[in-house]
Amino acid sequence: MSATIIDGKAIAETVRGEAADRAAALEAATGVKPGLAVVLVGNDPASEVYVRNKARLTVAAGMASFEHKLRANTSEADLIALVERLNADPLVHGILVQMPLPGHIDSDRVVLAIDPAKDVDGLTPANAGRLVLGRGGLVPCTPQGCIILAKHALGPDLAGKEALVIGRSILVGKPVALLLQAESCTVTMAHSKTHDLAGHCRRADILVAAVGRPEMVKGDWIKPGAVVIDVGINRIAQEGGKTRLVGDVAYEEAREVAGAITPVPGGVGPMTIACLLQNTVTAAEAQVRPGA
Repeated sequence: MSATIIDGKAIAETVRGEAADRAAALEAATGVKPGLAVVLVGNDPASEVYVRNKARLTVAAGMASFEHKLRANTSEADLIALVERLNADPLVHGILVQMPLPGHIDSDRVVLAIDPAKDVDGLTPANAGRLVLGRGGLVPCTPQGCIILAKHALGPDLAGKEALVIGRSILVGKPVALLLQAESCTVTMAHSKTHDLAGHCRRADILVAAVGRPEMVKGDWIKPGAVVIDVGINRIAQEGGKTRLVGDVAYEEAREVAGAITPVPGGVGPMTIACLLQNTVTAAEAQVRPGA
């Protein structure tokens, strides 16, 4: 029996609608429209498309969108100066600097310059520390989306589930493991060098694949009935010079075993922007109503 396909596009639309409702309520009560500033350095085509989508969906959710497109040779000092101006701008409640940055810019220094209260990507040490300590704060968007998708498949209570996270990046692997722990899952973190990775996978009720290797997780690695959240986005070559996107999971094999699975594309990806909008409203609420 084939797995239920977790429709990230439809779920993301619901999350964006919730963000829009909250933004409208905040503006009605305080006169403040939540504002998101996105900074793009250079002209990477994929990043440009992503930034355009963010701006379009931000406006559609009733929020203010501020786009800053800088030349590829922009200095690190000039980029940090822009971030500091955005920190001080009362119309801007969330700041996102699109990664990756050109090689001459230290991304860690840029992230450190962002006011943690406006860090809607959840990457500053202050917000990462709050996540580790379980004290709230702004949570990274993709991991947050993974939890929403898992709950959509399993229901709101994930307590007691065996969860395996493949990947240990600060962007996805580590924060999603912490979020699963906060849901009272029993969490194992694995990676490409884990011994008997297939055996670990076969014990997982929830499997989050975020290792960046196309179709590494095979169908016979999946526990029957498991929920598979595939974060991978890999472009592989096809005949005739064409390419296609695949995840970190061998989708066609896995869907014959899993209970529910996210497709690539159309699974985790749409949730990232939806959770970014949620974070922007959360940041605006905290700035307008501190301590509320």
